[in-house]
Amino acid sequence: MSESNAPVVPAATKPSNWNVPNALTTLRIILVPFFGWALLYDGGDSVLWRTVAFGIFFVGMVTDKVDGDIARKHNLITDFGKIADPIADKAITGMAFIGLAIIMDTWWMWTIAIVVLVREWAVTLLRLSVLKAVVIAAAQSGKWKTVAQAFALGFLSLPLLEVDGWLDVPGEITYGVALVFLAAAFLLTLWSGYEFFRDVWKQRHDIRKAV
Repeated sequence: MSESNAPVVPAATKPSNWNVPNALTTLRIILVPFFGWALLYDGGDSVLWRTVAFGIFFVGMVTDKVDGDIARKHNLITDFGKIADPIADKAITGMAFIGLAIIMDTWWMWTIAIVVLVREWAVTLLRLSVLKAVVIAAAQSGKWKTVAQAFALGFLSLPLLEVDGWLDVPGEITYGVALVFLAAAFLLTLWSGYEFFRDVWKQRHDIRKAV
């Protein structure tokens, strides 16, 4: 068959940045300052606004799951999404860690917040910097870390120790459960961070070649 008569195979086209997953990612970024304001309103003592903060955080976590599922199912993975999605995740969880550290004002919460934030942003920035060179898949420990962080930060965003009456005891129990999730999230954050940097080190030759 001559070249002129050969069938034309359309080139693969990149999905547009204007899609639902990217819109949900952008929404999460926009929600961050509103979440922080609601969480810290009246020094974190407002039952109403702490509940609103929980609602915003819940929406952020749900949209994080939904936008990823939609992007993979409909092949809507874009360069914008690859960069903005982890930034959105770290922004809302980072705001939660800082806000809760301010509200709780204990040395151990500040320690957890600082260590976790340093690890999270170091991994995110390094992952983005080598994005075109190698693909470092998320380890299972990283996925469990994300779940533990979501439960810990979500529960702690609620005014669990500020409620009275019949909610007093359930609030204290839930607060205790939240601290267990927080401890698990802290340990998983350290372990998954170690696994990530270990994998980067193993692929250092490929990264050097690509850059």
